[in-house]
Amino acid sequence: MNVYPFTTLQQNYNEIADICRQTQSPVYLTVDGMNDTVVMDIKSFTRCEKMLQLRENLLAVEEDRAIGRKGCSIDELGSFLDDILNDR
Repeated sequence: MNVYPFTTLQQNYNEIADICRQTQSPVYLTVDGMNDTVVMDIKSFTRCEKMLQLRENLLAVEEDRAIGRKGCSIDELGSFLDDILNDR
């Protein structure tokens, strides 16, 4: 986990941005020693957003299946997942 005081971002934005891109991990910023803000590179943020959307969609499908609604075929699911993975 990368943790820096907020003043580091103010003084060294490029360094923090490089750390985000190189590690593909968020950088946690603190103010007076307390967690305050998280900074991430856009590629990692976009990947997280897509994963959250996929999980949300899968949960909705599972809820539909649990109450007896018809789902999609294996081929439709495969196509859906291919579309998501190819959209990186």
